[in-house]
Amino acid sequence: MRSYELELFADYFQFYIQDDKELNVNLADVWTDEAVANRLAESESIIGVGTARNMDVPVSIHISKSAQVIAEAEFDLINQTTILCESGMLVIAGCTDYFPEAMRIELTPGKYNVQIGYKNLEDISEDKLDGNDSYHIWLSLHI
Repeated sequence: MRSYELELFADYFQFYIQDDKELNVNLADVWTDEAVANRLAESESIIGVGTARNMDVPVSIHISKSAQVIAEAEFDLINQTTILCESGMLVIAGCTDYFPEAMRIELTPGKYNVQIGYKNLEDISEDKLDGNDSYHIWLSLHI
């Protein structure tokens, strides 16, 4: 399993995971009221992850050959979806990051199962600037 730990600026309470070829796609239309409530906006090759704060947040990414069993009791929320990564390069960035300089992870091109675990969503300050929230993402090739 490959793992990455990073801090992302979650401006507008979100960050993105997307295929490198989809840098010009806008997720504004898929951030519906339901997507905001579920903290997940999705299209075929882009995922918007909603956060509890619009500051730097810790994000861990794990890539494995098979789907992981997530201990539900460890998380406040778990979402599952898929993402198509035709380019073989996945971009992880805050929505206002400069995308040409954003983190990229090389993957085998294809469709991936995505599991997102959200921790400590309520453990944040009143002004939503400080907190212990964290976001954990598992990707595995969809079979």
